[in-house]
Amino acid sequence: MGKRIVDSQYRQVTIIENGQARSESLGLIGEEPLSIRIQGLPYAVIMRTPGHEKEHVAGFCLSEGIVNTTADMVNIAFCNGDETNVITVTLTPERRSRIARHLDRRTYISQTSCGICGKSIVADLKQALSPMTDVEPLDSDSSLDCLIRLSYHQPLRGKTRAAHGAVIYDHELNRLSSAEDVGRHNALDKAIGKLFLNKELNKARLLTLSSRMSYEMVQKAARAKIPVVLALSRPTALATELAESLNMTLASLENKNDLYIYCNPQHLTK
Repeated sequence: MGKRIVDSQYRQVTIIENGQARSESLGLIGEEPLSIRIQGLPYAVIMRTPGHEKEHVAGFCLSEGIVNTTADMVNIAFCNGDETNVITVTLTPERRSRIARHLDRRTYISQTSCGICGKSIVADLKQALSPMTDVEPLDSDSSLDCLIRLSYHQPLRGKTRAAHGAVIYDHELNRLSSAEDVGRHNALDKAIGKLFLNKELNKARLLTLSSRMSYEMVQKAARAKIPVVLALSRPTALATELAESLNMTLASLENKNDLYIYCNPQHLTK
C-alpha cells in the first residue's frame, strides 16, 4: 500500500467577523519535513507539502548543483519503502567525485541517522523550543489593523512588488522593528536580529508577516519568544500544531477585514 498523501488538513478555527466570534472548520495546507540523503549521508531537511517526493528531490538536486543531468543519478528511492519522509539519492562514482567538496558543505538542517520518520525529524527541530507563558491579551481589532497596514512599512515592496516584509510590535502595538527581503525567512531574521542586537527582543509581542505561516516561520518566532503571529496568508497544518503546543497564537486576514484565529485565541481580545 502506497503512502497516504496528506496535502491538507481540516481544523476548527475561531473567526472574528464584524466584531462577532464564531467557529468554523477550515482546510489548512499540509506541511511535513523531507530528509534528503546523498550517498546515504544526510544533506538537507526541507519542509514541503507532501506528494511527488521523488520529483521534488530531483529538482532540488538539479537546482543545488548536485546533478546536471538524470544520468548523474543511479537511483532516487525512499529509504524505507514509501512510508517515511526520507529519500536517498545515489550518484554515479564519476559525479560523486566531481562534487565531493560541494557535498561537504552544511547549509541546511541535517540528520545523522538513517530511516528517520517525519515525526522524529519534527521532534528534533522542536528540541530548542519551549512553550510561551501567558501574557496580557492584545486588542484583536488593533492587531488586525497592524497587519492591514503592513505595506506601509514596506518601501522596497512599493518599488519592486517583489519583497516580503516582517514587522514586530510591543504590547501597546508600538512598532519595534521592521525588515524586508526577497526571502520571507530573511525578512523575519532581519527584523528579529535588529531587536536581538539592541537587547529589546523581550518587548516583542506581535509579529505581522506578508507571507504564509510555515513551520519554519513559527519556529523562528518561537525562538524569539513572540507569542502572537498575524499574516496575510493562512498557516500550514504543521505550523498550527507547533504553535498550539508552544502556546502561541496564529491568525490571518480574511475577506479584507476579518480575522481567522487558528490556535490559542486567548492572546487576542474579542
